[in-house]
Amino acid sequence: MSALDSSTDVVIIGGGIIGCAIAYNLALRGVAVTLVEKGPIGYEQSTRNWGWVHQQVRYPHLIPLAVESVRMWKHLAEDLESDVGWIQGGNLSLGFDDADLAEFELRRETARNTGLETTVLTRAQVVDMLPGMARMKGSWTGALHLPTDGQADPSLVTAAFARGAKRHGAHIVSDCAVSGIDMAGGSVIGVLTERGSIRAPQVVVAAGAWSSRLTRSVGVEFPQRSVRATVMRTDPVAPVTSVTAWAEGFTFRQDRAGRFVLAGGEEAIYDVDLDLFRDIRWFLPMAWKNRRWIRMSVGRPLLRDLTARMPGMPARRQFWQRRRKIDPPADSKAVHETLERFHRLFPDLAGVGIELAWAGNIDSTPDQAPIIGPVGRGPTGLFIATGFSGHGFALGPAAGRLGADLVLGDNPLVNPHPFRYARFAEGDVPVVDVHRR
Repeated sequence: MSALDSSTDVVIIGGGIIGCAIAYNLALRGVAVTLVEKGPIGYEQSTRNWGWVHQQVRYPHLIPLAVESVRMWKHLAEDLESDVGWIQGGNLSLGFDDADLAEFELRRETARNTGLETTVLTRAQVVDMLPGMARMKGSWTGALHLPTDGQADPSLVTAAFARGAKRHGAHIVSDCAVSGIDMAGGSVIGVLTERGSIRAPQVVVAAGAWSSRLTRSVGVEFPQRSVRATVMRTDPVAPVTSVTAWAEGFTFRQDRAGRFVLAGGEEAIYDVDLDLFRDIRWFLPMAWKNRRWIRMSVGRPLLRDLTARMPGMPARRQFWQRRRKIDPPADSKAVHETLERFHRLFPDLAGVGIELAWAGNIDSTPDQAPIIGPVGRGPTGLFIATGFSGHGFALGPAAGRLGADLVLGDNPLVNPHPFRYARFAEGDVPVVDVHRR
């Protein structure tokens, strides 16, 4: 077990891809940084995601950060001195009617205005790219194609960032829960952990779906929900494609071992907990717009929350320690439906089964965009890097660079204005389509 530093320049709370990427970028510049993670490094969503690196994200303000991230992904294995499983095979979003193709044309123009080149393909061009679909009489009519998108291996990337940060002097402390942020005179002075305190004039909260619970204790509140998503991988087969793709009701990519990584099910599952009632006014417009795709689930998360509120209960005293390894159940309905759709799209692979299925908690904001930067009028020295809403893996390299820029007051990699904490107080929170391809 690693000993704690008594003091450092920056403390980062959270050992996912975002926290580890910020630690790497700070350490690279000679900053003394300590990263503290309640469980193993990268145990939660950072290693449970689709493995996509995509740039045509949900709204245009994110595209510059996504483009910068792809530039970094190309050289990430060399920079981190570790294999990350990078494959630049492009991305396809299949369209199923004229309305989809018209939307693709609009999105192509929007992307072009930000410097991102995309192409709208005909059905014949898609068949040339994915010949295994040639005998399929499906209703898809074409696709939006981004040739510079790619994929990487989530099981490798966060650990590679952590090792890179350590090589440059960062202190990485796992299995150590932070119980609070220490304050004095309106400024951050460090963090309190289960193994003692760490003094630091700057603290970065990059704790994924748990970030808002940590900042609330120092008066910094923002809306954040956890969305449960199911992912699965098939048995290995011969190489079929290197593209990542949105198909009808599911997504797919094929990894270097030949396994298809699939995600799907038509619903996003929101596990009801007590924080839902706190944030419902923020998420209700988005939930209404996307009501076809959202399912509320009442179960263990709510029970655990209620237990943790009871005075004197161990669950209250040990809230974070009891959540070291959060392993949400996969949605069996989504697994079954996704495999069926995969078999229909690739009839030659109809005998392929599921090797493993899992789920993760995606940290989500009402506008599906991250918060990156200082809290403004809140405590001096407190920074947030959370709420990536399913884009954290793809944006990780650039978000780590931008986060470090903002902590140090350096010239930011991209304009950070869209990611400011203050946008919630300002009411600048657009309602977006969470199911948009």
